[in-house]
Amino acid sequence: MEKRVFENPIIKDRVNIIKSTKETSGEYLLLQIELAPGGGNGLHYHTSFNEEFTAISGNLSIEKKFGKIVLKPGETATAYINELHRFFNESNETIVFQVRISPGNEGFENGLRIAYGLASDGKTNRKGVPSKFDHLAIILDLTDTRLTGWMSLIEPFILRKAKKARQKGVEDLLMRSYC
Repeated sequence: MEKRVFENPIIKDRVNIIKSTKETSGEYLLLQIELAPGGGNGLHYHTSFNEEFTAISGNLSIEKKFGKIVLKPGETATAYINELHRFFNESNETIVFQVRISPGNEGFENGLRIAYGLASDGKTNRKGVPSKFDHLAIILDLTDTRLTGWMSLIEPFILRKAKKARQKGVEDLLMRSYC
């Protein structure tokens, strides 16, 4: 049975898969996230799915291309395909929110499992970036996470690296270890 709850000690969150991509026949993926004070991720975007954020308890901060919004419980915001975004917790309390990814993306689920597994095993730096470049390339490709700023200039290299890492069996090894 696939692991449905996992934690990332670096970005300070806990993810629970409420509905997997398989369970919704690919329509969506539904995650519930507990995010500790100061936790969050960096600015990024996705090319194949929308992310809808709904605050459950506490106030969730979302940064999008045109600024920051703060979602109160029951409020929702969507980051559409190719839209820059990030989420973070500016409060002093753990917050809970849901993320609906549509259409569903099984690679995103597996990429989270791998990234969180590597972080839990101490195989990342202090910012949660995998120590091995092959691992980073695979995770970014699986989760369809695209970088911003100067990092976007090396994205084609990263995607080629992911392809080569797959050919070497790196993805299979990571899937066996964490998925």
